[in-house]
Formats: sequence, C-alpha cells, structure tokens
Amino acid sequence: MQENPFRGAVGRGGRRKPEKQPREREAYFPRCAPDARRFAPASVPEIRILSDLHFGDRASQVTSLQQLRPLLEGVGHVVLNGDTLDTRPGPHPAHTAEARAMVSDFFPRHTPEASFITGNHDPDFGVTHETELAGGDIWITHGDVFFEEIVPWGNDAPLMRARLEAELAGLAPEHRADLRSLFAAVRRVAFSIPQRHQSERNPWKHAWRYLGDSVWPPTRAARILRAWRDGPRLAASFASLHRPRARFLVCGHTHRPGAFRQPDGRLVLNTGSFCRPLGGLAIDLEGGRLLVRPIVRRRGEFRAGASLADFALAAG
Repeated sequence: MQENPFRGAVGRGGRRKPEKQPREREAYFPRCAPDARRFAPASVPEIRILSDLHFGDRASQVTSLQQLRPLLEGVGHVVLNGDTLDTRPGPHPAHTAEARAMVSDFFPRHTPEASFITGNHDPDFGVTHETELAGGDIWITHGDVFFEEIVPWGNDAPLMRARLEAELAGLAPEHRADLRSLFAAVRRVAFSIPQRHQSERNPWKHAWRYLGDSVWPPTRAARILRAWRDGPRLAASFASLHRPRARFLVCGHTHRPGAFRQPDGRLVLNTGSFCRPLGGLAIDLEGGRLLVRPIVRRRGEFRAGASLADFALAAG
C-alpha cells in the first residue's frame, strides 16, 4: 500500500480504495434562502473571505473593481481565496498586465489589510497557497489542490493530471506528501496551462470561445456535476491528512456556493464565484463566530446579504 498525497492510502496501480459516498447533510445556497435579498446588519466583520472574482474575464460580473467597495467598507482584513484574476500566459499579455496592476493597486487602498491566496488561474499572484485562522479552526485554500486533475471538468484535465503526476514523480520520496511541495507542484502545472477565452477582449470572440469551452467535450456537464458531488468529500479527506485540526474548510474553485457538513464533523464552505449562474458567498469572522452571507448585486454594486448560517469558533 502506498500513500497518495491527495487521498491517503491507495492500492496497487495507483487505484483509490473504494469509498462510501456520504450524503450531504447540510447545505445553504444564496438563491434558495428567503432572506437573500436583505442586506447585512450594520455590524462589519473583522475578516471577510471572498473568492473567484475572475476580474478581467468577460464571464465575470465584476467589470470594475469599484463595484466591490461596499463589500470592503469597514472590513479590517479581506482574504481573496484564489482566481482573483488570470495571470497565466495568454494571447493578450497587455490586458493581463493591466488587470494585475489594477488588482494590486485597488485592494490595499480600500481595506487595511488584503491577503491574496493563489488559485489555478492566478498561480503566481503571490506566494501564499493556504492560510489558517482562529488558531487552526479555519483552513482556507482555493480548492484546486483537492483534485488530481486540478480542473477535472476542463478540456486540459488529462494534460494537467499527466503533468502533475510527472511533477510529483520528480520529487524526493520524503517530499511527495509534503503540503508545501504539493502546492508548489500544482502551481507549476497550473501556470503551464495557457489562458483560453479568459483574456479575449472582443465580445463576440469571447462568447464563441467561452461557449466552446463550456459545452465541449460532451462529457463536460457530467464532469462538473461529479466535481460538485465529490468536492466536499475530497476537501475533508485532504484536510484530514494535512490540516487535521481544522473544523471549517473554506474553498472556492468549483463555483458551487454552499456549506456541506461531512461525516467527520467538518464543514466545507464553498464561496462560489462572481460569475453566473450560481453567484457567491462571503465568509465573515466577527466576535468569535463564523457567518455565511450571500453576495447580493444591486445597482451594479456587490454587498453582503443577511446571514444564512452562524457558527461558533473554537475558544482561544
């Protein structure tokens, strides 16, 4: 039996041991909540976690960073958990450089502290791939590291899996299960995959390429649904190996907002995205509690709605 840094024990030939598929026992979705259109009370969080802005991509609803100002007002520390923009090589480097400069300038000017965690679209936007809060009770990472293909629904999934396997095979045995080495390998592979439609400025070309990336191959829809189904379980399994203290796992990546209680008691919180159709969530920390709020768009601006769920954090 060998150890898989993504799953733990695997059998011969690298095949995973069969696992029982647990049912998701708790879920909160912003579009399903009757109070999702209400705004949050006057209190502001000490820390707010967002993800998947995809700024600079026409698929994002964020066409101007000024739209985010209501989400930042009064917040002491904002954590942007990956895919804030796309920094990978692409056919329009000037646009990529402009988006990078705008993001780098905007957040430090509108919040006392801003932390950027890398994602598969911005693998070189900083050097932080994860962070822990509340004494390790909360673990934050983008979420692509949970999947052996990084983006299992994407056209490049087979290529990414092959490249990641080659990266891990090149590591010394004692480093293959090391989280820092694993993140570094995932980020190298992500950066090696060029942008597709993301930086296209022509709206018609972008729409055509986005449509092509969305519907091809024919198995793409099934791959997305499988990632939505398996993602929370894989996150909990990954955390049990690498961050066993964490009770709350905050991720994005799959663009499926929700909160999913796992059989081991961990709560996987996915913040969704700023893209259609599902929208996103803000995770707020205030007064020793973790709050889940929908992100509501009104008059072109984004705000945090009333709390959908409220959890006590570990004391001390």
